[in-house]
This record gives sequence, C-alpha cells and structure tokens, in this order.
Amino acid sequence: MRYEPEIVERGEQPYVGIRARVRADHFAPVADRIPELFDWLAARGTEPGGGPFFRYNVIGADGELEVEAGVPVAVAPEPEGDVRADALPAGRYATLTHVGHPDELTGVTRELIAWAGARGLEWDMTRTGDGEHWVGRTETFLTDPRVEPDPGKWQTRLAFRLADG
Repeated sequence: MRYEPEIVERGEQPYVGIRARVRADHFAPVADRIPELFDWLAARGTEPGGGPFFRYNVIGADGELEVEAGVPVAVAPEPEGDVRADALPAGRYATLTHVGHPDELTGVTRELIAWAGARGLEWDMTRTGDGEHWVGRTETFLTDPRVEPDPGKWQTRLAFRLADG
C-alpha cells in the first residue's frame, strides 16, 4: 500500500548529517551511522525534529552515490568531526509515502519519477558527466523499527524538490 503522490510546499529544514560515498548494494556505511547521529544530538541536549532520512546529493553515472544520513533539528548545533550541519532547501516537492519493505524503494522511486514526468514536472537537479546532482532528494523514515519490527509495515516518505517555475 502507498499513498498517491502529491506536490507540497516545504520550508527550509535544518539537520545534522554524515556524508558518505556508497553503492546502492552496499548502503551500510551510511545507514549504520544513523544511531550515531541520535547519540551525538542527545550528548548536546538537542532534540530530533523528526525521523531520520537519507539525502541523495549525487546519483553517480558509475553507480556510486553521494548520500547523507540525516536527522532534522530545529537549530543545528556546531558541526564536529564527521557530523555536519546543513538544511534541506525550501520549495515545492513531489512527495510519496510508501508503506512496505525498504527494498521496494527503488521501484517506488521510479514510479514517482514517472508520475512527475507524465505531468511535465522538472526536478531541481543537474545532469553532468559524472551523474545527477540533486538539490533536495530525500527518503524519510516515519516508522521506528524498535516499535514496529515488521518491515512490511514501515512507512517511508520520498520527497524530491521540483525546479522553480
């Protein structure tokens, strides 16, 4: 089950994150760092402002991805070590909430991209020789796996920033 895609206006969202270069079939080096971000925030007395997410900065032509594991915050503390502070930009986003196993997200992503293409919508993304450079492309995890252990029931929201215009 999944909800229908929609276009939403979103404000800027500060976050803290850890950036990594990974391949789609070897995502653990970035995914496994999400608990570290929560611990880092707790040690500084900063509350998360929502569920963790992955921000896809570059979808490489060679299959390599530049991805950040991120956690939204109201105000980001000073960055330290691998933890950086940034913000997802405000703007119009095409969104879709998927209910199901995270392994299904590749197909769901294709569906969202096709949905937007059929409506003549353009992404805030630049294609270069090394791949696609996205301004705002995220997968946010709405379900806490400690509360709901069945991945078939997990909710994930895709949000891809649309080009202005």
